[in-house]
Amino acid sequence: MARVYYDKDGDIDVLKDCKIAIIGFGNQGRAQALNLRDSGLNVIVAEIKGTPNYRKAQEEGFKPVTASEASKEGDIIQILAPENLQARVYCEEIEANLKKGKTLLFSHGFNIHYHQITPPPYVDVILVAPKGPGHLVRREFERGAGVPSIIAVHQDASGKARKKALAYAKAIGSTRAGVIETTFGEETETGLFGEQAVICGGVTELIKAGFETLVEAGYQPEIAYFECLHELKLVSDLIYEGGISYMRDSISDIAEYGDMTRGKRIITEKTREMMKVILNEIQTGVFAREWILENMAGRPVYNVMKKVESEHLIEKVGKQLRTMMGWLKGKA
Repeated sequence: MARVYYDKDGDIDVLKDCKIAIIGFGNQGRAQALNLRDSGLNVIVAEIKGTPNYRKAQEEGFKPVTASEASKEGDIIQILAPENLQARVYCEEIEANLKKGKTLLFSHGFNIHYHQITPPPYVDVILVAPKGPGHLVRREFERGAGVPSIIAVHQDASGKARKKALAYAKAIGSTRAGVIETTFGEETETGLFGEQAVICGGVTELIKAGFETLVEAGYQPEIAYFECLHELKLVSDLIYEGGISYMRDSISDIAEYGDMTRGKRIITEKTREMMKVILNEIQTGVFAREWILENMAGRPVYNVMKKVESEHLIEKVGKQLRTMMGWLKGKA
């Protein structure tokens, strides 16, 4: 079992004399910047002038500067720009400002692990990745709790990289909940696999397949939507709260029996073999190269697929049905 680090294991004083540059004031950037500031640390925010996030940073009391200015001033440079832009931002605005003693920080390891960013040997390179969206990271911090994080050290030039990672995790509230150490490779590869095979790719295809099966059999699309998409939240919330066993204890006996006797007929050995293929594509860099080239080409496949997916019948039916759900107002 992995060791879990808590408040006693992190020392915010490690960062007390540091300027922390947050590159990008998006979902995570906002949360981390505010939590760091509330922990008494010196925070600089970099954003593109005139953008909505630039204005949000100003509203929160920051004075946004360019990524170049922030990385010149910053001792710790947390790169939270969109992942597909990070390498360009690094090359054009950050790299020239790196000096001995500085630290590069990430919340996802993709660009380091797949060599899109190659830092000089005289800087520390660490990862602190909260396991929750920015609004949750901020909300939990404000109520005196925290969202768990994972940390990693890719390069330890100073001999203090791990202490910096734990201190940063503590400053954003994560050591209140618990922090687990990993590697850039493990964080990146497991993250991509989970997205592709399970929580995004796997789930969305399973939802659509179930919906299409019922509609093709003559059932009303609205009823198919409720059974194959809407109720998924009820079950996933139970799994999130207490694991698979808790979910099974919370549903009806007939649902539990159907789960245990039919689930393996859907997720077959063939499915598991394809998961291994997908994992291999991630481990060998095949997927990373595909995604990098897709961005270089202007995202032609991505854009077409996004349009086709948005026109699926389940999206049209769902938009209509969600108008009946007052608690989702503004999200339909």
